Amino acid sequence: MLEKLPDVVGHALREQRAGIEKTVYRQLDLRAGTAAITLTSLAFADHAPIPALYTADGAGHSPPLAWSGVPVAARSLLLIVEDADAPTPQPLVHAIAVEISPHETGLSEGALKSHDHEGEGVKTGRNSYLGKSWLPPDPPPGHGVHRYVFQIFALAEGEPFSGTPGRDAVVEALRDRALASGCLIGTYERPDTAIKVGKGMTRDAAVGIENMT
Repeated sequence: MLEKLPDVVGHALREQRAGIEKTVYRQLDLRAGTAAITLTSLAFADHAPIPALYTADGAGHSPPLAWSGVPVAARSLLLIVEDADAPTPQPLVHAIAVEISPHETGLSEGALKSHDHEGEGVKTGRNSYLGKSWLPPDPPPGHGVHRYVFQIFALAEGEPFSGTPGRDAVVEALRDRALASGCLIGTYERPDTAIKVGKGMTRDAAVGIENMT
């Protein structure tokens, strides 16, 4: 969807980013605790690019994830994925998965429901577009590198989530019940689509930028 935006829009919004400090993982700051969950993916390393297969430029399925170090007191796990560099006041939520069994050690590729893909029945909350599914990375062209923050939390015993919880409901529950957390960051960038002419831009792109400055 955002790949259709003109590059000039991405350039104009380049300095507008939600910020990594606003992600749930940073807000709760469980990193100082004794329990830490290790979160990894076979598809990409920490702070490395996410393959296009898992983005809006590919099939758009959720990537495989694996974790270890879940505390024995955990009664469920929760996953939330946010775009820390979205040009929005708060990070853009790409997926929420709740009530994951504490005995699970990961999610397979495509486990989360996505467009034209049913997933594997994982209970999901609402993404920022109010969908109950995985929202694949889809940064604006020319906006630069986006960091997609995969965050896993272990929860103590408590009331199960009802309906399809959004970010606010998740944060409220985590403040009361979170025991441990883990984080994995993948990046994705959609480059400028404008064709360069010689040492300059295309006429339309140059005029667009001139009009916005």
